[in-house]
Amino acid sequence: MAATLKHEDSHRNNSGAIDEGYWAALLNEGEYAHAPDAPSKPAAATFSSEITDTTQEDWTAIDDLMQHDEILELKVIGYNRGGLLVEWRSLRGFVPASQLMSFMPDGRDEARRNALVERVGTWLSLRVIELDAPKNRLILSERAAMVQSGTRAEILRRLQPGTRTHGTVTNLCDFGAFIDLGGVEGLIHISELSWGRVGHPVDLLERGQMVEVYVLEVDPDQARVALSLKRLHPDPWATVQERYHVGEIVQGHITNVVDFGAFACIEQGLEGLIHFSELAEGHFLHPRNVVSEGDVVHARILTIDGRARRLGLSLRTQ
Repeated sequence: MAATLKHEDSHRNNSGAIDEGYWAALLNEGEYAHAPDAPSKPAAATFSSEITDTTQEDWTAIDDLMQHDEILELKVIGYNRGGLLVEWRSLRGFVPASQLMSFMPDGRDEARRNALVERVGTWLSLRVIELDAPKNRLILSERAAMVQSGTRAEILRRLQPGTRTHGTVTNLCDFGAFIDLGGVEGLIHISELSWGRVGHPVDLLERGQMVEVYVLEVDPDQARVALSLKRLHPDPWATVQERYHVGEIVQGHITNVVDFGAFACIEQGLEGLIHFSELAEGHFLHPRNVVSEGDVVHARILTIDGRARRLGLSLRTQ
């Protein structure tokens, strides 16, 4: 998922505004194919090479359908790794996998591909959830079509930054987790899942799970909602220097072993580094000769820097 990784850190810009990086990641993910009887068109990420008078009329028409919350019945003409391709008049539309009902893309790439291929040629009930004519972007959702007209607008009006709400995990990707809020889907970027390090969202969440989330930002015009899990809890680094002191012995478990040492978690969201030189007395070839992931250890605190979010630990007796 090279494209996903490429955009993983672009979800938030410096001002904290909702970025379009995660949509770009979905649109550019891997292979592209279309049904044998479908007309040949450019790849899913661009949808159309130019805006003619005809397509401009179609953009205006579908924008009107979006404003009136209309449901469209569209045929699936192709797929890419991120979802399905549909067509409305002269326009190419995209349905992200996370916006499909009863779709379970977790697992092997082959299984995901087969699940998408099976939908080519079928008809879907869809609502437009994002439209940007200058960028030739038309995003649709099967999930959004399942709710009553006006529901999405009401949810977006109700959601306020700084509040809490509940939703269902619909999709887990390298860059985060999608949460269905009842017809509107929000994104928890991987950086907002935990105060600690997260290898992949599947380490914390699973599809279909009900979760409480913190609302970071709402963009009603684009129907985008940025969510957080970690902000439901205080930042442990903010008070680390009040709760721990240098020389203290703490219990933790090894979370990651690297060439230069090992990381140990002493509480949720609070990890410290045991440098190679602080793992054991004497000589050894690699940190894995001393510790492994999952090991429970008792370590001595060497340094604490809450502002830099760094904690130095040692397993040595002296």
